[in-house]
Amino acid sequence: MPDILCMGEAMLEFNGLPPDPDGRVLFLEGHGGDTSNAAIAAARSGAGAGYVTAIGQDGPGDSLMALWAREGVDTATVIRSAEAPTGVYLVTHDAHGHHPTFYRRGSAASRYRPQDVPEDAIRAAKVLHVSGISQAISEGACDAVFHAIGVARAAGVRVSYDTNFRPALWPRARAVAVMHAAIAEADIALPSLDDARVMTGLQTAERVAEFYLRLGCPLVLVKCGADGLLLATAQDRTRIPPHRVAAVDAIGAGDTVAGAFLARHVGLGEDALAAARYANAAAALTTTGYGAVAPIPRRAAVEALLQRDAAV
Repeated sequence: MPDILCMGEAMLEFNGLPPDPDGRVLFLEGHGGDTSNAAIAAARSGAGAGYVTAIGQDGPGDSLMALWAREGVDTATVIRSAEAPTGVYLVTHDAHGHHPTFYRRGSAASRYRPQDVPEDAIRAAKVLHVSGISQAISEGACDAVFHAIGVARAAGVRVSYDTNFRPALWPRARAVAVMHAAIAEADIALPSLDDARVMTGLQTAERVAEFYLRLGCPLVLVKCGADGLLLATAQDRTRIPPHRVAAVDAIGAGDTVAGAFLARHVGLGEDALAAARYANAAAALTTTGYGAVAPIPRRAAVEALLQRDAAV
């Protein structure tokens, strides 16, 4: 069984390219879903990764299964539903960033329930990775994530949590209550600074890290976007500066941080600082292409960027 088991919602993606001279936007088919992206990032970084979800017995579901097969992501814990579809989303871009529009109501992933959780697979993993989106898509899915966390903790399996707050999916008060309860049970927290500012009212990465450490999570990696990362434990706080790249699309960068960090730290046994530096470089490279999956770099490219910037 894979060392890194990611749980959540995967979707078929249509990513808008820059408009042509007539203002028409062409959409490039791809794949998304935050924890699926993380699983692929982990696999491309050299770790064994698997995915826990439900998708439809439909074309988008077939496309996702083919993607995971190409990427070496284990699908033994993927449920195919004949009653519910696979979710789809569109991404458009403008001067203010990227703007996703989701079509996920009634999707197979949103119908996931605690009784669907693959308990034996979780017990066999080294880490279970989940996110706010994993819990936001429905009450049943939220309960399933809490059940999975309980199974992991009882078995001594580490739990990783990425906030990925989406206000369109649930009210802020419920999101705060659910995500903070989950992070209190986690071993690794991966909040973005933007999310944390909304959820906690705190403005700096250092104060955000301290907040999540006080909840009881022993390792916090704050994603600061173009400003890099902050790695925090009870003993240390380390700023990891950004890499200079020609960024065009930030979608999926935070998911790449999660998957790459888990691959290096949990899957391959690197110390947390080395793993965070690797994840920071991987995320930077992810921003140099369009889409959530295609630009996720492989290990050789990340190591080349680290070597380039170490020589400067």
